[in-house]
Amino acid sequence: MGDSDTATAIAVRRSDHYAGRSREQREADRRDRIAAAAVHLFASRDYDEVTVADVCAHAKVSKRYFYDHFADREDLLLAVHREQNDWLLGSLVELSPPRPATVRELLDPVMRALVRLLAENPERARVIYVNAPKMELRRRGLLRAEAAMFGRLLRPMLRTKGDETHGDDKRFDRTMLALVAGISEVIIEWVGDGMTAPADELADDLSRLAVAMLERSEAPGGR
Repeated sequence: MGDSDTATAIAVRRSDHYAGRSREQREADRRDRIAAAAVHLFASRDYDEVTVADVCAHAKVSKRYFYDHFADREDLLLAVHREQNDWLLGSLVELSPPRPATVRELLDPVMRALVRLLAENPERARVIYVNAPKMELRRRGLLRAEAAMFGRLLRPMLRTKGDETHGDDKRFDRTMLALVAGISEVIIEWVGDGMTAPADELADDLSRLAVAMLERSEAPGGR
Protein backbone atom coordinates (compact mmCIF):
# COMPACT_ATOMS: atom_id res chain seq x y z
CA MET A 1 0.00 0.00 0.00
CA GLY A 2 1.37 3.39 -0.99
CA ASP A 3 1.54 6.49 1.14
CA SER A 4 -1.61 7.93 -0.45
CA ASP A 5 -3.57 4.71 0.16
CA THR A 6 -2.43 4.61 3.77
CA ALA A 7 -3.43 8.22 4.28
CA THR A 8 -6.85 7.54 2.74
CA ALA A 9 -7.42 4.52 5.00
CA ILE A 10 -6.49 6.53 8.08
CA ALA A 11 -8.81 9.35 7.02
CA VAL A 12 -11.69 6.90 6.55
CA ARG A 13 -11.12 5.36 9.97
CA ARG A 14 -11.01 8.80 11.54
CA SER A 15 -14.23 9.81 9.81
CA ASP A 16 -15.95 6.76 11.29
CA HIS A 17 -15.17 8.03 14.79
CA TYR A 18 -16.53 11.15 16.44
CA ALA A 19 -16.15 12.17 20.07
CA GLY A 20 -14.43 8.86 20.74
CA ARG A 21 -17.32 6.74 19.41
CA SER A 22 -17.61 4.65 16.27
CA ARG A 23 -20.29 5.17 13.63
CA GLU A 24 -22.05 2.00 14.81
CA GLN A 25 -22.10 3.26 18.39
CA ARG A 26 -23.55 6.60 17.33
CA GLU A 27 -26.21 4.89 15.22
CA ALA A 28 -27.17 2.60 18.10
CA ASP A 29 -27.36 5.59 20.44
CA ARG A 30 -29.64 7.48 18.05
CA ARG A 31 -31.92 4.48 17.66
CA ASP A 32 -32.09 4.05 21.44
CA ARG A 33 -33.02 7.71 21.85
CA ILE A 34 -35.70 7.47 19.18
CA ALA A 35 -37.17 4.37 20.81
CA ALA A 36 -37.10 5.96 24.28
CA ALA A 37 -38.78 9.09 22.94
CA ALA A 38 -41.44 6.96 21.26
CA VAL A 39 -42.20 5.10 24.49
CA HIS A 40 -42.68 8.40 26.30
CA LEU A 41 -44.84 9.97 23.59
CA PHE A 42 -46.96 6.92 22.79
CA ALA A 43 -47.59 6.49 26.51
CA SER A 44 -48.67 10.08 27.06
CA ARG A 45 -50.65 10.82 23.88
CA ASP A 46 -53.03 9.13 21.50
CA TYR A 47 -51.24 7.37 18.66
CA ASP A 48 -52.67 9.72 16.00
CA GLU A 49 -51.37 12.76 17.88
CA VAL A 50 -47.73 11.63 17.73
CA THR A 51 -45.77 12.61 14.62
CA VAL A 52 -42.35 11.61 13.38
CA ALA A 53 -41.29 15.22 13.93
CA ASP A 54 -42.41 15.01 17.57
CA VAL A 55 -40.38 11.87 18.13
CA CYS A 56 -37.29 13.35 16.50
CA ALA A 57 -37.56 16.57 18.49
CA HIS A 58 -37.90 14.66 21.76
CA ALA A 59 -34.99 12.36 20.84
CA LYS A 60 -32.91 15.31 19.61
CA VAL A 61 -32.14 13.70 16.25
CA SER A 62 -32.85 14.88 12.72
CA LYS A 63 -35.58 13.23 10.66
CA ARG A 64 -33.06 11.79 8.22
CA TYR A 65 -31.63 9.68 11.04
CA PHE A 66 -35.12 8.48 11.94
CA TYR A 67 -35.51 6.93 8.49
CA ASP A 68 -32.20 5.11 8.87
CA HIS A 69 -33.99 2.89 11.39
CA PHE A 70 -37.75 3.03 10.75
CA ALA A 71 -39.88 3.22 7.62
CA ASP A 72 -42.59 5.38 9.20
CA ARG A 73 -44.51 6.03 12.41
CA GLU A 74 -46.36 2.71 12.29
CA ASP A 75 -43.10 0.82 11.85
CA LEU A 76 -41.75 2.65 14.90
CA LEU A 77 -44.81 1.77 16.98
CA LEU A 78 -44.60 -1.90 16.01
CA ALA A 79 -40.90 -2.04 16.86
CA VAL A 80 -41.36 -0.27 20.19
CA HIS A 81 -44.33 -2.46 21.11
CA ARG A 82 -42.38 -5.61 20.28
CA GLU A 83 -39.33 -4.49 22.25
CA GLN A 84 -41.36 -3.60 25.34
CA ASN A 85 -43.15 -6.95 25.23
CA ASP A 86 -39.85 -8.77 24.85
CA TRP A 87 -38.50 -6.88 27.85
CA LEU A 88 -41.50 -7.80 29.98
CA LEU A 89 -41.65 -11.49 29.06
CA GLY A 90 -37.89 -11.89 29.35
CA SER A 91 -37.92 -10.28 32.79
CA LEU A 92 -40.71 -12.56 34.01
CA VAL A 93 -38.87 -15.68 32.87
CA GLU A 94 -35.68 -14.44 34.53
CA LEU A 95 -37.48 -13.65 37.80
CA SER A 96 -39.51 -16.86 37.99
CA PRO A 97 -38.45 -19.33 40.72
CA PRO A 98 -36.22 -22.14 39.38
CA ARG A 99 -37.83 -25.11 41.13
CA PRO A 100 -41.29 -24.29 42.51
CA ALA A 101 -43.00 -27.17 44.28
CA THR A 102 -46.54 -26.03 43.48
CA VAL A 103 -48.36 -23.89 40.96
CA ARG A 104 -48.96 -21.27 43.66
CA GLU A 105 -45.24 -21.17 44.47
CA LEU A 106 -44.61 -20.36 40.82
CA LEU A 107 -47.43 -17.91 40.22
CA ASP A 108 -47.11 -15.82 43.39
CA PRO A 109 -43.62 -14.46 42.59
CA VAL A 110 -44.34 -14.22 38.85
CA MET A 111 -47.49 -12.13 39.41
CA ARG A 112 -45.71 -9.96 41.96
CA ALA A 113 -42.89 -9.42 39.47
CA LEU A 114 -45.34 -8.62 36.67
CA VAL A 115 -47.21 -6.01 38.68
CA ARG A 116 -44.02 -4.52 40.14
CA LEU A 117 -42.36 -4.17 36.72
CA LEU A 118 -45.41 -2.40 35.34
CA ALA A 119 -45.78 -0.15 38.39
CA GLU A 120 -42.11 0.83 38.19
CA ASN A 121 -42.35 1.47 34.43
CA PRO A 122 -45.75 3.12 33.86
CA GLU A 123 -44.88 4.41 30.39
CA ARG A 124 -43.86 0.94 29.26
CA ALA A 125 -47.03 -0.43 30.82
CA ARG A 126 -49.21 1.96 28.81
CA VAL A 127 -47.41 1.16 25.56
CA ILE A 128 -47.81 -2.58 26.14
CA TYR A 129 -51.37 -2.68 27.41
CA VAL A 130 -53.23 0.53 26.61
CA ASN A 131 -51.99 3.02 24.02
CA ALA A 132 -51.44 0.73 21.05
CA PRO A 133 -54.48 1.18 18.78
CA LYS A 134 -54.81 -0.33 15.29
CA MET A 135 -52.78 -3.27 16.53
CA GLU A 136 -55.38 -5.93 17.24
CA LEU A 137 -53.45 -8.57 15.30
CA ARG A 138 -50.29 -7.58 17.15
CA ARG A 139 -52.15 -7.77 20.47
CA ARG A 140 -53.41 -11.26 19.65
CA GLY A 141 -49.87 -12.27 18.81
CA LEU A 142 -48.73 -10.91 22.16
CA LEU A 143 -51.37 -12.94 23.98
CA ARG A 144 -50.14 -16.08 22.25
CA ALA A 145 -46.54 -15.25 23.16
CA GLU A 146 -47.49 -14.70 26.80
CA ALA A 147 -49.54 -17.90 26.80
CA ALA A 148 -46.56 -19.81 25.44
CA MET A 149 -44.32 -18.32 28.13
CA PHE A 150 -46.71 -19.28 30.94
CA GLY A 151 -47.13 -22.70 29.34
CA ARG A 152 -43.39 -23.32 29.42
CA LEU A 153 -43.30 -22.39 33.10
CA LEU A 154 -46.39 -24.35 34.12
CA ARG A 155 -46.33 -27.46 31.96
CA PRO A 156 -43.57 -29.39 33.80
CA MET A 157 -45.34 -29.36 37.17
CA LEU A 158 -48.83 -29.80 35.74
CA ARG A 159 -47.77 -32.73 33.61
CA THR A 160 -46.66 -34.66 36.70
CA LYS A 161 -50.28 -34.72 37.87
CA GLY A 162 -51.25 -36.76 34.82
CA ASP A 163 -54.54 -34.92 34.25
CA GLU A 164 -56.17 -34.90 30.83
CA THR A 165 -56.16 -31.15 30.35
CA HIS A 166 -52.40 -30.85 30.43
CA GLY A 167 -51.78 -34.07 28.56
CA ASP A 168 -53.76 -32.69 25.60
CA ASP A 169 -51.69 -30.02 23.83
CA LYS A 170 -54.66 -28.24 22.27
CA ARG A 171 -56.63 -28.07 25.53
CA PHE A 172 -53.52 -26.98 27.39
CA ASP A 173 -52.82 -24.21 24.87
CA ARG A 174 -56.42 -23.01 25.10
CA THR A 175 -56.23 -22.98 28.88
CA MET A 176 -53.05 -20.89 28.79
CA LEU A 177 -54.54 -18.47 26.25
CA ALA A 178 -57.69 -18.01 28.32
CA LEU A 179 -55.58 -17.51 31.45
CA VAL A 180 -53.37 -14.87 29.85
CA ALA A 181 -56.29 -13.08 28.18
CA GLY A 182 -58.03 -12.76 31.54
CA ILE A 183 -54.89 -11.50 33.27
CA SER A 184 -54.32 -8.97 30.48
CA GLU A 185 -57.83 -7.54 30.74
CA VAL A 186 -57.45 -7.03 34.49
CA ILE A 187 -54.08 -5.32 33.96
CA ILE A 188 -55.48 -3.11 31.17
CA GLU A 189 -58.16 -1.88 33.58
CA TRP A 190 -55.57 -1.30 36.33
CA VAL A 191 -53.19 0.61 34.05
CA GLY A 192 -56.04 2.58 32.49
CA ASP A 193 -57.19 3.64 35.96
CA GLY A 194 -53.75 5.05 36.70
CA MET A 195 -52.54 2.09 38.77
CA THR A 196 -54.35 3.45 41.81
CA ALA A 197 -55.24 0.04 43.24
CA PRO A 198 -52.53 -1.41 45.54
CA ALA A 199 -50.01 -3.43 43.53
CA ASP A 200 -49.65 -6.18 46.16
CA GLU A 201 -53.40 -6.67 46.29
CA LEU A 202 -53.60 -6.91 42.50
CA ALA A 203 -50.75 -9.43 42.32
CA ASP A 204 -52.41 -11.60 44.96
CA ASP A 205 -55.73 -11.46 43.12
CA LEU A 206 -54.10 -12.41 39.81
CA SER A 207 -52.28 -15.34 41.39
CA ARG A 208 -55.40 -16.55 43.18
CA LEU A 209 -57.54 -16.32 40.05
CA ALA A 210 -54.93 -18.10 37.94
CA VAL A 211 -54.62 -20.96 40.44
CA ALA A 212 -58.40 -21.28 40.65
CA MET A 213 -58.70 -21.43 36.88
CA LEU A 214 -56.00 -24.07 36.56
CA GLU A 215 -57.52 -26.15 39.33
CA ARG A 216 -60.93 -25.85 37.69
CA SER A 217 -59.51 -27.04 34.36
CA GLU A 218 -58.10 -30.12 36.13
CA ALA A 219 -61.34 -30.99 37.94
CA PRO A 220 -63.38 -33.94 36.65
CA GLY A 221 -66.21 -31.65 35.60
CA GLY A 222 -63.94 -28.93 34.28
CA ARG A 223 -64.22 -29.76 30.59
